[in-house]
Parts: sequence; C-alpha cells; structure tokens
Amino acid sequence: MSLVLTACQDQVEHTAPAIHDRDSVAMMTSYGVNTLISDSGVIKYRIVTERWEVNTNRHPSRWIFDKGMLLEQFDEKFHINSYIQCDTAYYFDQERIWKLYGRVRILTKDGLRFTSEQLTWDENKHELSSNVFSKLVTPERTLQGSHFWSDERMTRYFVSNSKGSFERDDFGGGNSSAATAPSDSSASPMRQPATPQRATTTIPIMH
Repeated sequence: MSLVLTACQDQVEHTAPAIHDRDSVAMMTSYGVNTLISDSGVIKYRIVTERWEVNTNRHPSRWIFDKGMLLEQFDEKFHINSYIQCDTAYYFDQERIWKLYGRVRILTKDGLRFTSEQLTWDENKHELSSNVFSKLVTPERTLQGSHFWSDERMTRYFVSNSKGSFERDDFGGGNSSAATAPSDSSASPMRQPATPQRATTTIPIMH
C-alpha cells in the first residue's frame, strides 16, 4: 500500500516554453484600406487592400498584404494610367524587396501588360524578375516564357524559353527574346476619392 501511495506522489510536471507575443505581433494592421498617396505634393497613387499588416518584429521585417493588393497611378487629369494587382504581396522594408504572388497583373503607362503567378521587384537593383510562366503583351508583340527579367520601368525586358508572336525584326535566333517597350498610353475611368497620404516608398513601373 505504501508503494502505491509513493508512486502517486511522484508526479512529474510537464511544462512548455513561454510564448512571447511580441516576437510576431504586428506593429500596425489596417483593414479596408483605400488610400491616396502624394508625391511632391501631388496625388499620384492609390493603394487598395482588404488587409495591410506592418510587422517589424518578424525577421526580416515586412509589410503583408495577404488579402490582395491594388496599386494605381494617376495622370495629371486623375485618370488611371498604370496599375499593379495581385492576390498576395510582401514588402521587405529593410531589404527593399517586393514579392507578389497569385494572379499578378501589371499595366504600364506605355500600354504594356504583364501577367504571371509570381513577381519579385528589387528596389536596390532596380529590376523585376519571375521564374514562373509569364506573359507580356504590347501593341507590337506578345511574349511568353518561363523566365522574365525587366528594368523596374519595364522599358527593357527579357523572356527566356519564350514563345508567341513577334515582329520580323525580333527574330535573332536562340531561345530567348529581348525587347524595348514601345511608346503608348492607356487610361482608365476615375475611381472615388480616398484618404490622402504622403509617399513613404517608391512604386515600381510607376515613374
């Protein structure tokens, strides 16, 4: 009987490591964002997203747009002349790198249209890249391929393992295509006004 009582008294306490909330809690989370962004005192951009999280406690720190993101640029008449749209976006503010995922859509003010499922924009190198299937459409040509590279204004671009329609001058042999974007314009109807803010970071292809 004493052996049974002794065994019952020798209980081992099981503990788990402490959870530190501050290691992952966001510094700011905004919902239903529809904000105008000014540059040099002139409203030039709009950002629309269902959820915008700024998290400096993660390593590396980042902005998170996990409910979709739309960036628009306006011309001097407040018409939309370019945009960037995707399902999910991350901006790593210390590295100055954007990563876009899911139904990435871009329209430049020169009329170039880009579609892919993934895009990386490196602000330091001033370049855009994707290692998945991507499609470029301009008034003169259509390019498709599994690897894409461009300067951040998308005036010079390169597609490897490409296929599509080309002008006669585009054929130079090999399995890749490089081109310079033509000059064109595209405008969209105005949207409703939103909350103005001053720009805190540059926006690709929108210069």
